[in-house]
Amino acid sequence: MRFNERELVSLSRQPSERAAELGMRGPRKGDVVKKRLVKLVVNFLFYFRTDEEEPLGALLLEGCRVEREDEQAFSIAFLDEAERKYLFECDSKEQCVEWIESIVKASYEFMRKSLIFYRSEIQRMTGKDPLEQYGISDEARFQISSISSIQGT
Repeated sequence: MRFNERELVSLSRQPSERAAELGMRGPRKGDVVKKRLVKLVVNFLFYFRTDEEEPLGALLLEGCRVEREDEQAFSIAFLDEAERKYLFECDSKEQCVEWIESIVKASYEFMRKSLIFYRSEIQRMTGKDPLEQYGISDEARFQISSISSIQGT
């Protein structure tokens, strides 16, 4: 994915789905937990020093796994670098659950599967494809089928 720093800074200033000060530990050995302002904007997780407006970094939440570490902590690891985990510490069990749910729902793949599900349900109930009015009628475009199931293997 191509992007530039100015675009990321601009995106980080957009309204967030969720934002809070959390404890955060980076993936490098020896990293320690530090208080960071963490903001979820679309499918990016931005993290800031608590007294600065520019983000220190951003995690693109695609191809990642979110796991609960304990009652008040969760981690994010990317499938291509599973040994590198970012740890986040929340203030409560409830806050931890809310962050995990929000992060899982932020991925493109989750939104794609939701679109397919709701499109199918509306079509089943009404007999009409709800996306046809927008000129999107290619059935294969939004189907959940792997190549192997199409080929019958």
